[in-house]
Amino acid sequence: MKKPGIFTIIRAPFFSSIIVPLIAATLLSVYINGAFHALQFALVMLIGIGLHLSTTLYNDIYDTLQGTDKVNKHRNETSGGSGVLLNHPELIGPLFWTARISLLVVVAATAVLTSLIDKELWILLWGLVGVSIFFSKYYTAPPVKLAYRGLGEISVWLAYGPMAILIASVSQNIGLHPLVFMLMPITGLSTLSILIAAQLIDLEADSPTGKHGMAHRLGTKATAWIYQLVQFSVVGLVLLYYFRFPGTTWPFLLCLIPYFFILPKAGSILLRHHQQVEKIKTGAKLTVMLHVAFSMMLITALIIYLFK
Repeated sequence: MKKPGIFTIIRAPFFSSIIVPLIAATLLSVYINGAFHALQFALVMLIGIGLHLSTTLYNDIYDTLQGTDKVNKHRNETSGGSGVLLNHPELIGPLFWTARISLLVVVAATAVLTSLIDKELWILLWGLVGVSIFFSKYYTAPPVKLAYRGLGEISVWLAYGPMAILIASVSQNIGLHPLVFMLMPITGLSTLSILIAAQLIDLEADSPTGKHGMAHRLGTKATAWIYQLVQFSVVGLVLLYYFRFPGTTWPFLLCLIPYFFILPKAGSILLRHHQQVEKIKTGAKLTVMLHVAFSMMLITALIIYLFK
């Protein structure tokens, strides 16, 4: 059997989940301090991509070893992992080493970045990277298995929202500035919406293998309502930026365009068909489209905001 391509293994399209918050926070930091540190930006991108890559690989490895991927009958492009290890178990060893090397690159890049930022930000940087490495492996790895103990949602929100935003800000010598604090939740919520939709698809496989996420613990209907809450929280944060950020803030309203066109259909599908996997797959695809469109609009809004 032909081995899968590298982009399939690493699920390349989902790298936007980490790239977007890093770019967004960097743009906001440039607005705050009026300076852009290119080398520090390159290093934080290396850290973020390395963490995301190791997370993806460890997730596939441990979901395969613990049986979740084996019983998943509804794997698709938006949920269920890559599934490549089911047909190519010989890749487990190389993927383990790739994940470990990725984390070594993260540590090395962090060491270099430490020498370039203000000393008072060192502890914050090390703490963020340390927790991120922990999340990267132990999202699915034993004995912690965050995703199996109902802690996967909070770790995803933290990793792709507050932590990613803050680590990029720190790389530009900005700490907990009020504007950074307001930006911190939004990208993680957008990424979390993808996970919530995916859990509704994967529930049949997750429950018997002990992967007890939100959908298992709360039921499909409650999970569908939480999906709506998460999406409307993003809308609320966009409006917060419009009313509370200084200067010309109309560009942030661009972020509402995909919510106007995509969310009504995606949200309706999940609410009305929360127990019908094939219907949910359509809602999950729309959720990914919404996430990508929102991410592009957020970056566009911040670029206009910066140079207006």
